[in-house]
Amino acid sequence: MKAILFTDGGSRGNPGPAGCGWVLLNPEGEVLTEGCHFLGLATNNIAEYTALIKGLAAAQALGVTELVVKADSELMIRQLKGIYKVKNEGLKPLFARVKELARNFRQVTYQHIPREQNQRADALANQAMDRQASFEA
Repeated sequence: MKAILFTDGGSRGNPGPAGCGWVLLNPEGEVLTEGCHFLGLATNNIAEYTALIKGLAAAQALGVTELVVKADSELMIRQLKGIYKVKNEGLKPLFARVKELARNFRQVTYQHIPREQNQRADALANQAMDRQASFEA
């Protein structure tokens, strides 16, 4: 099964109260699942990676085999494509976890998208920060 995963993370202050959101769509654009997670005090980059980890786990649970990941974090996407090295010690275990989860899929493609194309995941990340709560639907 093919799917598209939109992810976003943010923090209010860097570090600051942080949250992340993810939306998993089928190829027709219908929502398969979505969720958000409040992280407490974290950096923006940690929130971005956590969104991806949560989204990958949700996709795996639904039996997705081919995944296109779309995120507006240029740093994260370039690190996952091998263009940038992961130098931050706090991101290294998250990067490793993403790579580990990605091995459960036949194919994972990473795409950097403009923020304007990531509005639902962004809204979910902000919802997590506003409510300081997490949910998955």
